[in-house]
Amino acid sequence: MLAIKKARKIIEANPNDAASQTIAALVLALESASTISVTELYSLDDKRFALALEILDEWRLDRHYASKLRLLDTSNLAQELTTPPAQPTASADQPASTNPAA
Repeated sequence: MLAIKKARKIIEANPNDAASQTIAALVLALESASTISVTELYSLDDKRFALALEILDEWRLDRHYASKLRLLDTSNLAQELTTPPAQPTASADQPASTNPAA
C-alpha cells in the first residue's frame, strides 16, 4: 500500500498539478474499470511514472486479495448450507428428566 499512500499524499499536496491529475485519473480508471491514455502516463516525469507503475502493481495485488476474501465468504456460506443445524437444547420451561433414585 506504500504507492497508494504516496499517491494520496501527492494529490492532497497539490491537487491542481498536472502529475497529480494524471495519477488521480489512473486511480479512478482502475477503480471504475475504465480507461486512461498511455500518453497521459508517459507525460509523467520518471519519479511519477515509476509511482504509477507501483500503483498498478499494488492495485493488481489488492484485486487478488479481494478475490480471496470473496472465495472465503463463498466457502463459509457453502459450509453453513451443508452443515446440519445444531439440535435445540432443553429450554428452561421443559422439565428436566427426573431421576427416581435421587
